[in-house]
Amino acid sequence: MLILRGQDRYQMQFYTLEDRIAPDNPVRFVDAFVDKIDPDKLGFAVRTVKTEGRPAYESKLFLKIYLYGYLNGIRSSRKLERECGRNTELQWLTGNLQPNYHSIADFRKDNPKALKGLFKLFCIVSKKRSRVSSRRSSSHRWCQSQSEQ
Repeated sequence: MLILRGQDRYQMQFYTLEDRIAPDNPVRFVDAFVDKIDPDKLGFAVRTVKTEGRPAYESKLFLKIYLYGYLNGIRSSRKLERECGRNTELQWLTGNLQPNYHSIADFRKDNPKALKGLFKLFCIVSKKRSRVSSRRSSSHRWCQSQSEQ
């Protein structure tokens, strides 16, 4: 009897995170969107970098994490932290950085109005993008579900 067997876990493989993300994956849109915006103009609080201690994360990292989380129904900062470590899409999006849940939650606590504005802007841009492309994106479907609530 024939049996399918998985790959050997210890077999070394050569691939990049870029290879694992399809060209039409919505996470690429999130990345491009966040890279084009200016967080300061949207009202995000700028944290002063201290000379001692660990360097701070860039605000855009948290924007990418939150947009990804909201698109995929992940709102808990602890779940977002966990996903940064195990989810290939988030690893690609964050450059394999894994901020802890406290840093993720603090960013949301410090910027509630700016995050709301970001999500509105994201929906506007996503809707315009879906008019141009032939198929509706998952981000456009998410924006529609948010406007119905």
